[in-house]
Amino acid sequence: MPPSDPNLPSSPAPSTATSDRLDWRRSGLLFAATVLSVFVTSFASDPGEHLRARALGAFEFTATILGILLAHEFGHYIAARLHRVPVSPPYFIPLPMLSPFGTMGAVIRMRDRIATRNALLDIGAAGPLAGLVLAIPLYAWGIAHSKVIAIGSTDGWQVGTSVLIKVLDGLFGPHVPPGHDISLSPMAFAAWAGFFVTMINLLPLGQLDGGHVAFALFGKRQNTIGKWVHRAMLAAFFAAILTGVGRDLRAHRGLWQVGGHVQAALFWLMWFEVQAVLAALTRPPDKARLSNSTRLVAVVGLAVLASLGQKNAPATLWVCWFVGLAALLGMELKFGILGDASPLEHPPTNDHTLSPARKVVAAVTLLLFVLLFMPTPMSV
Repeated sequence: MPPSDPNLPSSPAPSTATSDRLDWRRSGLLFAATVLSVFVTSFASDPGEHLRARALGAFEFTATILGILLAHEFGHYIAARLHRVPVSPPYFIPLPMLSPFGTMGAVIRMRDRIATRNALLDIGAAGPLAGLVLAIPLYAWGIAHSKVIAIGSTDGWQVGTSVLIKVLDGLFGPHVPPGHDISLSPMAFAAWAGFFVTMINLLPLGQLDGGHVAFALFGKRQNTIGKWVHRAMLAAFFAAILTGVGRDLRAHRGLWQVGGHVQAALFWLMWFEVQAVLAALTRPPDKARLSNSTRLVAVVGLAVLASLGQKNAPATLWVCWFVGLAALLGMELKFGILGDASPLEHPPTNDHTLSPARKVVAAVTLLLFVLLFMPTPMSV
């Protein structure tokens, strides 16, 4: 190899000015579409309110969640630029009406492998930490201005809770008498969504933010940790269903609510498969491996069946559902991620050192995942 010039950056120079302008224009258009998508989704979510109240609530929700997501993505972006890692601007993903938030979040694209563990930690941790700097005080203000309602007085999804949320509820939330619950204000719900997105990103797995942080701290041992974290998502899916069914049986309610329990747990199965899809994209196509198209068809089919069978479904529907699930997991075991977890492995760095201060930051960041973890993020 030719000798390196110490005056040159360790990574290739960022893209040309023309390419940068096109990237930022595309990013701006997607952000504008996401603003509209989030506002419309929030506005349509509570048709019982007056138009002015709905519009103000939708504005509050949109400004809060996009503020948190912008802080998260620009945390990554600024850290990457400081380490001279070529990086795209954040691309927001609008998803009107199909997501309770109106968006699937945002992504940034790094055009080069991160060379050092210090850089990997800085880039991986900067996003979640920046997002939480906004999300925590916004949730505290939002929960303080939330209403207390009687349980069962409204329909819809129930959001999950975590250690951090319980602490903030206790410090800033209103008093909740027996038989009542808190109806989150738009700001509190948007900040909750920020906690939820941060929890997902902090999973110590693959090339998620938590995977970057854990690899910076643990090195190649993270590949083994990540494999078991991925399988734990599948275990969480089954545990949530069995817990709900067991509770129903003890209360002599039978199995008629199994659809609701599957719906509440389905998040973990879907993210188990999403991570398999993302991992497969990092490898060359292999006809001997389970294809992403097969995974997507199977997961979408299971999600549709589960939604159809949520209430008063014939037993045959759920027999078909669990047979389909068994077939998918059987294929994953023989041809996919359960049989060979190597696609989940994190790319190596060029060094094996992490500064003492960054070790503390890494440990705190992973601790935040524990504080944010929600066993059942949403339920009916």
